Amino acid sequence: MPETDPQIGTARTPADNRRQLALWLLCAASLMIILDGTIVTVALPSIQRQLGFSAASLSWVLSAYLIAFGGLLLLAGRLGDLIGRKRMFLSGLAAFTVASLVCGLSASPAMLIAARFAQGIGGAMVSAVSLGMIVTLFPEPRERARAIGAFSFVGAAGASVGLVLGGVLTQTVGWHWIFFVNVPIGIAVMLPAVRVLAAGRGTGLRNGADWPGALLVTAGLMLGVYALVGASGSGWGSARTLGAAAVALVLLAAFVARQATARAPLLPLRIFSARALAGANLAQLLVIAAAFGLQVMITLYMQRILGYGAAASGLGLLPTAAVIGTVALGLSARITARFGPRAMLLAGLALITAGLALLIRVPVHASYPVDLLPPLLIFGAGGGLCLPALASLGMSGATDKDAGLASGLFNTTQQIGAALGVAVLSAVAATQHSNGAAGYRLAFAVGAGLSGAAIVVAAAVLWPSRRRSALAECC
Repeated sequence: MPETDPQIGTARTPADNRRQLALWLLCAASLMIILDGTIVTVALPSIQRQLGFSAASLSWVLSAYLIAFGGLLLLAGRLGDLIGRKRMFLSGLAAFTVASLVCGLSASPAMLIAARFAQGIGGAMVSAVSLGMIVTLFPEPRERARAIGAFSFVGAAGASVGLVLGGVLTQTVGWHWIFFVNVPIGIAVMLPAVRVLAAGRGTGLRNGADWPGALLVTAGLMLGVYALVGASGSGWGSARTLGAAAVALVLLAAFVARQATARAPLLPLRIFSARALAGANLAQLLVIAAAFGLQVMITLYMQRILGYGAAASGLGLLPTAAVIGTVALGLSARITARFGPRAMLLAGLALITAGLALLIRVPVHASYPVDLLPPLLIFGAGGGLCLPALASLGMSGATDKDAGLASGLFNTTQQIGAALGVAVLSAVAATQHSNGAAGYRLAFAVGAGLSGAAIVVAAAVLWPSRRRSALAECC
């Protein structure tokens, strides 16, 4: 007899089981890659001591990964549509796994930085098409909402888990194992994925191989991410930051002009005519900047102000991840079915803003259970509502042939938002460096302002007005 799905009360066929396995393989690969974005953070002092990094060059262990990852997401998403998303996913997973092995074996700073850049390339290839594959796998709205909820939870929780896991592995078996651990996971995902994931040939390179556009957008995004991740170190007004940002803007402007006239554009501008897609990406840019900036700032606050260790500060974020998982996995699909993703997004953004606003009053000698845990739980509830809603809206206007592109675009705005949030909130906190907790309180206030701006965008762009609804009904 076929199995019965306890959440929807219908019999599950072998095809349903195959799709569920495909979902968990995609989530496992995504978790591995997201973990790698933060797991390295707590291992940096050990890496510096053993490989002889200078203080100035150590930041490249993080930056090399972020630049490659953020710069290639859009291109990888489009190429996935053209050559097949399964092929892009498996190629990226193989590249990431091999690069992780090389990272763990690195014996010099140059070798580690080059391997981290290769990791970023592989990570971009996997992440750019994963969400598009999920949307294609689950066409039914309720099933899709549940699948996106699971995928969103993995993305939100992975960064928090990475901080804890990085501290544990570094302290017990050494920093090399924060990279070696990816190898068996990558192999364990890749082998069944070859059989389980549906094969898709794509539309062919001739239908969208805009190589000049690809060069412009990749170079522009890489320079933009470089300017953001380097701003906290060199300063927002430095020649390096301003120069990189200016060149990035010129390249991206040239890319937009190219897309408007190219016969086979890499990013057809028509995709932005879908209000839900455009609004979700803009709202995500703002709220991810606030959320990711909060994650970094609250970790630094617990270490530098409250005197927590690296592993303890990471553990302090686990309740947030637990609440995100409870809401995203257990409630988001039901709320979406009843109220719709737009209402769920606004509710989530309001909770995120409230959590950040409560942190503005955090005292110097704060108590974690009294002063930090309640805002973090509220923030987690908001994230559990907000993230699945953003993913649903961000993919809502994509066709089957553009799903990889929409997924790559969604991930690109996510990465740029994360880099922007860390750069801005770090710079804000640094302005009050001599006042201890005051700098962090100011950073939390800026984060609340960013998430508040996301509410404005969601209400103005995503919420259908009466006039637009009337036009839709009559036309």
